Amino acid sequence: MQSITAQLSASFRQAIQTALGVEADPLISVSQNPKFGDYQANAAMGLAKTLAQQTGQKTNPRQIAEQIIAKLELGEMAESVSIAGPGFINVKLSAGWMGQRLAQMLQSDRLGIDPVESPQKVVVDYSAPNIAKELHVGHLRSTIIGDALVRVLSFQGDEVIRQNHIGDWGTQFGMLIANLQDLSAQGTRIDLKDLESFYVQAKKRFEDDEDFQKRARQNVVKLQSGDPATLKDWQMLVHKTREHYQPIYQRLGVLLTPEDERGESFYNDMLAPVVADLKAAGLAEQSQGATAVFIDGPDKTPLIIEKSGGGYLYATTDLAALRYRTSTLHAQRVIYLVDARQSQHFQQVFATARKAGWIPAGVSLEHAAFGTMLGEDGRPFATRKGGTAKLKDLLDEAQQRAAAVVTNKSIDLSDEQKHQIAIAVGIGAVKYADLSKDRISDYVFSFDKMLSLDGNTAPYLQYAHARVRSIFRRAEERGIAYTPPSQIQLDSPHELALAQHLTRFGEVLELVSRELKPHHLCSYLYDLSTRFSGFFENCPVLQSDEPVRTSRLGLIDLTARTLSLGLDLLGIEHPPQM
Repeated sequence: MQSITAQLSASFRQAIQTALGVEADPLISVSQNPKFGDYQANAAMGLAKTLAQQTGQKTNPRQIAEQIIAKLELGEMAESVSIAGPGFINVKLSAGWMGQRLAQMLQSDRLGIDPVESPQKVVVDYSAPNIAKELHVGHLRSTIIGDALVRVLSFQGDEVIRQNHIGDWGTQFGMLIANLQDLSAQGTRIDLKDLESFYVQAKKRFEDDEDFQKRARQNVVKLQSGDPATLKDWQMLVHKTREHYQPIYQRLGVLLTPEDERGESFYNDMLAPVVADLKAAGLAEQSQGATAVFIDGPDKTPLIIEKSGGGYLYATTDLAALRYRTSTLHAQRVIYLVDARQSQHFQQVFATARKAGWIPAGVSLEHAAFGTMLGEDGRPFATRKGGTAKLKDLLDEAQQRAAAVVTNKSIDLSDEQKHQIAIAVGIGAVKYADLSKDRISDYVFSFDKMLSLDGNTAPYLQYAHARVRSIFRRAEERGIAYTPPSQIQLDSPHELALAQHLTRFGEVLELVSRELKPHHLCSYLYDLSTRFSGFFENCPVLQSDEPVRTSRLGLIDLTARTLSLGLDLLGIEHPPQM
């Protein structure tokens, strides 16, 4: 089924064309004040201005709205159409039509949501750990926001290519390999369990020991020239790091696999051609010994693509990756989940690639920037000692705190059930605390708030889902059989409020896909849970006679399935019991 917004938009477009002879976007939106209607068309004011410019005569927007309504054909969809204010056209949907639509949604595996008409090939760049370093809390936002967007875009029907741009190349590998060689020569067993300590040790030796510096630089040359022994050491570092971060991906329930990795090393052979082609195009020039692109003019900060000594930079790799994604992967939309501090960098990279002619017409390049995760002191989240907080430690603490909550609230469950629920609640709480905030904003991370069973939190939604599912268990215990109804009755205002919200699920997913902001989905699910509570408290279900009982069970079924699918798209588990 088309979304209600799409259906209204098509009908209003036709009415505008018939009434006024022009093509125009009717500007359909959900009504802000339900007493006026469910949806609103806001085009009359703009059309009045446009027609006045064309004819030289002033036109009253309300008269324009009346002309549109006169030609509007909504059939059984609308109970009423009215004009408010200077020309807002309000549409109140028919309860009977909504009831039929909800029954159709129940028959669909996708809850009646059609895939997009023109699916795109979308590349999503997210997570991006560095080799020989552990994942820290700074990786959390990119990883889970990116994963939620991948899930939503895939559900919408796009062909999504996940790209994990790992930091697995560069001069730092010279010192890491030198440290690895020394430890091996000393007979030290190398398991690299504490990657951070290994990295810090290598860096300190590089800063303090000239002989070590010399060997590190020689290793860089060997690595770049493809020396087999040096490459073997490099591969071991990559493998050991992957053994650290892949289990964390699994704990977080994100979709990234080793097959999704396209590290900096992958683009190594493409860097020289990038620089050469930019020079040939007259876009790159020498500047203080380096090669740079002055995309914003000579007085602005340049994009440096080659150092004076001949080495390449992040910008060079990002340009090579972008070129590969559009020319080889044929992406029509490329999305980067990188924090907001890199905004200028990506503006320059995108502009350079477009000016070089590497980006086909119609391809969208988007930096989905995000803010900083803060501690309760308002500073970037850190350990109690002020150091960088490891993501593994954060997840461990969340799970331990969740276990305490679950133990107090779920006394009738087995220890194994409590353990599994604690994992789902702890990890879900961490993810939802982030996803429920507008990604462009900084946010304060609080264990107490995110694990609360009240308010817009993962535990609240997980509990709401389990509560909805429990109604069917109680029905079964009472011998009440349920078959999805062919029509849902919407007589109570609480039934109507819940029904209206359920029909808007597809529109919310469209909004998330367009704006790349999962918090819209979080807000929708939270509002759905609160509307369900209002319905359930005021509309008896199992105690009602037929056909009201089956109709209301249909509403409950659809609520449960919508919560389930919505949480799945956020990558959050939802236990059937809590």
